[in-house]
Amino acid sequence: MNRKDNNLISLDQYIENQYGKRGTSKRENFENGYENFKIGFMLQQARLEKGLTQEELAVKTGTSKSYISKIENNLKEVRISTLKKIIETGLGGQLELAIHI
Repeated sequence: MNRKDNNLISLDQYIENQYGKRGTSKRENFENGYENFKIGFMLQQARLEKGLTQEELAVKTGTSKSYISKIENNLKEVRISTLKKIIETGLGGQLELAIHI
């Protein structure tokens, strides 16, 4: 079947349709929420790769299991200084930040 489906849109188009253009408050809220989700997901993947439980990571970094869980599940925002400590002390990694203008 070689028919063209004119109803298909890209992910970028979908996001713009649902949340508006970049710079609008609704879109900014969406983008910020996505970044927090991404941080939590990356932290969880790194922890699992190291073979650590949330409890073990919390003990290594002086936080609590519930705090680690809240970050991983996008229920709590993490301060950069705390994220740095979790990554460097708890996971033996390095946090890299970038600013794009």
